[in-house]
Amino acid sequence: MSQLKSSIQGFLGIEFAQVSHVERFLSTAGGFAGIFGILLVSQHFLDAAVVPWIVASMGASAVLLFAVPHGPLSQPWALLGGHLVSAIIGVSVAILLADWSWVVAASLAVGLAIGAMHYLRCIHPPGGATAIFAVIGGQSVQGLGYQYVLTPVMLNALVILVVAVAFNYLFAWRRYPAWIKAQPKPVGESYEAISHGDLVYALSEIDSFVDINEQDLLRIYSLATSRALSKHLEPSEIKLWHYYSNGEEGDSWSIRRIVDESTAGADDTDTVIYKVMDGHGYRSTAYLPRGVFAQWARYEVEHKDGQWQRVTPDTKPM
Repeated sequence: MSQLKSSIQGFLGIEFAQVSHVERFLSTAGGFAGIFGILLVSQHFLDAAVVPWIVASMGASAVLLFAVPHGPLSQPWALLGGHLVSAIIGVSVAILLADWSWVVAASLAVGLAIGAMHYLRCIHPPGGATAIFAVIGGQSVQGLGYQYVLTPVMLNALVILVVAVAFNYLFAWRRYPAWIKAQPKPVGESYEAISHGDLVYALSEIDSFVDINEQDLLRIYSLATSRALSKHLEPSEIKLWHYYSNGEEGDSWSIRRIVDESTAGADDTDTVIYKVMDGHGYRSTAYLPRGVFAQWARYEVEHKDGQWQRVTPDTKPM
């Protein structure tokens, strides 16, 4: 039953990532602020009767800018470029295919807008609504001609962009655009950093648009490896003549080797004698309860090719 439930959830793409109530509240408040600003500005340039319809696509933009401010679909070029190219295409199709079926014209406008956004690297889903509304918006919209591109589309896009930058800047973890957000901390010593070229290659192999930016990918990697590095060994994993590292950096880093042990079976009397082979306390010898030593040791290492390397399940000697 649980497997069936998991399969259904996977098929539907239900996301169960933990998001705090504060984050959800801020997304809600930001969406309100963005649309409120747009409506205040738009009513000065357009007939009040058509304003709600004209700004409809901006409601979708608000979801992206305030709920997922770090996603590639939410960035300034995606927002501005996506609405701009979609508006131009929508108006052009409405003029050139005025005598055609509106069903064909509207469909063509959206299809061409998607293709153009792909090639111009400014995919922004609300752009599809901007394109289609230029065709089916009626005389009040079609009468604007290419003025539709500037007011209301680009005007609205600029307004919501300014609101998004100002609102999200108040919260360090939501800084928008993603470029100004705090850079991820470097990962621990036993994990290699991922280069820009490596990420570009990996994403190209997927061959599909991935709605996450490079900095967030690096942050996820950093958080995951930091958690892995924070783990310690179990007392039963501490073996005679093996080498262990505390995984620290700088002057605190140390490599110890177990040179003797007492296997009394009780945590308070089961001790290990170790010698510091490298790093802090080099050449010193001491002893600790096995459990205390295990708390110090993050992972086992071996000296190979002139350097200390972490022992993994694949490299651990038999």
